[in-house]
Amino acid sequence: MPRRSRRQPPPRRELNEAAHLADRLQETGYTKRDIARILGRDPSLVSQFYTKNKGAAFVPALQQVLAAVETGGITDLPELASIAARHTRRRTTASGARARVRTRAVLITPTGSGTGRVGAQAIASGSARLRPLIAEASHLGLRLAFTVRLAKTSYVHPSGSRTDSPGIRRDVIQRADHTEERSYGSAQTGGFDAADFARRVDAAGGDVTAAVHQWLVESGRIQPDAQILHLEIRTWRPR
Repeated sequence: MPRRSRRQPPPRRELNEAAHLADRLQETGYTKRDIARILGRDPSLVSQFYTKNKGAAFVPALQQVLAAVETGGITDLPELASIAARHTRRRTTASGARARVRTRAVLITPTGSGTGRVGAQAIASGSARLRPLIAEASHLGLRLAFTVRLAKTSYVHPSGSRTDSPGIRRDVIQRADHTEERSYGSAQTGGFDAADFARRVDAAGGDVTAAVHQWLVESGRIQPDAQILHLEIRTWRPR
């Protein structure tokens, strides 16, 4: 009776340098999501270090970050992001020219109108998809406003308080799950300088969620331990 052949498992793909460095960072306690925040990219890119052999452009940055963690004892994500930004090099084409960055298109109309929304999953990873919108609005000299949803108890001021968001005619949206949506800034009140928020996002290592949260805490609008559940950014051109 012929022997039944056993299926051999497919050979394990050799990890590239970016994946090796990401593994070493994970051994020190950082998650793939943390690494993505340090690099200022979407978490899916870090997964592609392993599945699609990507990440060569981030090797110098990852090496410097790993050295900062293991030798310098630096653990703060924004500080590590600042180190990574100084050592991130763009990909090059076959001719040696700088390759275009492959990102989702940022749609801002000629009037400056643009909108970006993120939910809980994206917020947890720093709302990275909103960063290009804010950066482009800053580049074009636009104004912006934003809407957040938090638990009712996370706000400092009561619903509808003019101290909280003066001049906003839109009603506070109260939801059945004991959360509220409140808007800050509008075309009628002038909104906020997109360049100022872009600087705040850069200072937070590219974390849009953290930048908005910090502004809300600093301005006395939410509790320090509040958690943003929904975030929307709107832009327009000043008159």
